[in-house]
Amino acid sequence: MPGHRGKTKAKKPKPIVNVHSVTRIPSEEFIGLVDDIERAEGWNTRVKVLCEFLQLPDLSRRSGLKKVHVNFNEVYHNIDDVYVANIGNEKITGTIIGIYTKMCADAILRDKLFQKGLVSKITPLINIPATRYLALRALTTVTHHGGVDIRKEISLESPSLLKVIQENPDDLRAAEMAISTMAHAIGAAINQEDSPAPKYTKAANIKTLIPVVIDFMRKPGVTIQLLHHGLELLTHPVLHCWSECKANSPLQDLLVACLRSADLTVRVSALGGLLRLEALSSEDDQRQFDPHKLMAAIERRFPDHLVDILTDYGTMRCDTFLTMSSTADNQKAMMKCAQDKDLYSLGLKLAELITRTEFSIAEGGFQMQDPRTGRIELNRDIGLPFIMWSDALPHCARAILAKGRPGEEDLADMITAKFFIIRSRIPDAIEAAKRGLQRNPKFAYFYYVITLGKDHYEGLRSAKKGLKCPKMTPFVRFGLLHRAVELAGNLGVCRIQESSPGDRKYDEGVAFLMSAMEDAKIYVTEAPPDARHMKNVLYWYICLTLTIKGPETPADLEELQVAFKKLGYADEFSVLLGTVPPRTQLRLTQQNIVKRYPTAVQEWKDLIARFDEVMTDERPISLEKAEDDLAAWLDDLHLDHGEEDEPHPQRCSHPRVSPNTVALYRCSWCGNPSAALRKCSGCEKARYCDGGCQKSHWSEHKVTCRT
Repeated sequence: MPGHRGKTKAKKPKPIVNVHSVTRIPSEEFIGLVDDIERAEGWNTRVKVLCEFLQLPDLSRRSGLKKVHVNFNEVYHNIDDVYVANIGNEKITGTIIGIYTKMCADAILRDKLFQKGLVSKITPLINIPATRYLALRALTTVTHHGGVDIRKEISLESPSLLKVIQENPDDLRAAEMAISTMAHAIGAAINQEDSPAPKYTKAANIKTLIPVVIDFMRKPGVTIQLLHHGLELLTHPVLHCWSECKANSPLQDLLVACLRSADLTVRVSALGGLLRLEALSSEDDQRQFDPHKLMAAIERRFPDHLVDILTDYGTMRCDTFLTMSSTADNQKAMMKCAQDKDLYSLGLKLAELITRTEFSIAEGGFQMQDPRTGRIELNRDIGLPFIMWSDALPHCARAILAKGRPGEEDLADMITAKFFIIRSRIPDAIEAAKRGLQRNPKFAYFYYVITLGKDHYEGLRSAKKGLKCPKMTPFVRFGLLHRAVELAGNLGVCRIQESSPGDRKYDEGVAFLMSAMEDAKIYVTEAPPDARHMKNVLYWYICLTLTIKGPETPADLEELQVAFKKLGYADEFSVLLGTVPPRTQLRLTQQNIVKRYPTAVQEWKDLIARFDEVMTDERPISLEKAEDDLAAWLDDLHLDHGEEDEPHPQRCSHPRVSPNTVALYRCSWCGNPSAALRKCSGCEKARYCDGGCQKSHWSEHKVTCRT
């Protein structure tokens, strides 16, 4: 024990024996303890003094924490006796917080202490200069390792944390710990899909928080931890507090400038923040088609420069012509069916139209003029089991099945799936598609249907497998490419934000982004210039180019001028066909980035350079490192139900990793991106998602497998 103890010695409590015997320590027995704590130098020494006085086990060892588990009530009451008797003594209360911080290394003990009011004991010490660092470190530790409930509770202390760093603008150490704590706590409280409780948004005080955090990030001498936690904190409120964030132009400029960082994690975090910023103020994409607007546009005639674009591509291959001709063919087929009542022949024609273009099955009905009123009304007595044309689909599917001709079961399932899509019954459509795939795994349209579901992992795998089918129409191919871009782009951004470099999720996230980028290039190069999804794919292409290439992208965006030009044409086609391009989340994000990029990268270049200082020691991710761990995950991926629900990710990353090599990690058959795939046991070079891909590839691979 350090120092002279004086005449009065503190009596130690009896050793802890049984959890059921709780003996409160009389306050007069703390006199000697107070003297010892006063004489001790530094918080570590004080913690040691108090631990010895209370005869606590070694809290730095697992065996010691296990003893605390067994006797938690007695341990806590003995510590609390000291706390209550010396509540005005900064050194005593600070020392107790130090002990609690050590105990918080154990998750169960941390939860028990939290329920006992740990946060309320820590918070007052933040405002006392002598205990400020200790209290902030305790909060940082508890928040960093705590669960969602603990983080939400700590987020309510944000006003105190914000006040401390505002009143001490030169204390970068306190700012680092306070911003770190708020990043984890506020993230758990408000960065979620559902609207957070008002008490959390009120405590966060976003309007004040944003400029304070940005100001500290600008200060010279701040650590990389403060910069990363600051960026993380700034991206948390953009979803549910979007109006306050949009009102802060420096915040948006900083996020855009981060797209030029050399650190991929920084770039993806910024892109994720910019995407969420537009989520709740955006419009849904176009989902309906009006054939009357199409005909009106054709009658008005397209401008010469758009006619030239369509002609260069091939007018007969463009969406406008295919949709117009398919609508006419659909109407003719219905009129023919009204004459011959042949649902089987109608079904075969509808099956052809379904794979020709998205809106080939236009809604309509058989009409007649009422002889009494002269009004045009639906003819309900035409002798067919349907009135509206789209209702013909299930009847046609049954007629095809009734014929029993080999190979036509696929057409029946496709017609059934299309009917469910028209009725917005996507789960039923997917069920029909999966039924078809069990019979014919090379039918591309079934894979396309599955990509429309909510399970993004299943959707991406289906898009990649569908693109390997030997026969498909251009519409199905470009539909699969479009879905592959959207699904892989979203998954990549989410995966990287939810993980840290070196994690399997991080490696997969990089592979997803690279996959989305490659498929976007193919789409914008080969798809019709008037394709409905051309705009969406170009939005992704522009955002992904900036995010993946980072500082390699010229600041003047000259590299993207061709994409901007194509996007302009796509907008013109959309307006001409009667639909003003909707203000979708992707459109608004892309426009915000492009508008701010040149000036933002110039204004924030010094701060971005400090983000990148730690990148000099980066090491590329090893493709072999995570293979064994990820093989088990790939085997457990159930395509019927998707990945099991995961808790909201709690991460803290300080990345120093280059992702360059991860992009090469693809299934040798379908090209599905993954950080790890199962090796061919013969050559140990080819890699596959599963046995199905390996079997499909064998006819090609066997030539080189053992050579």
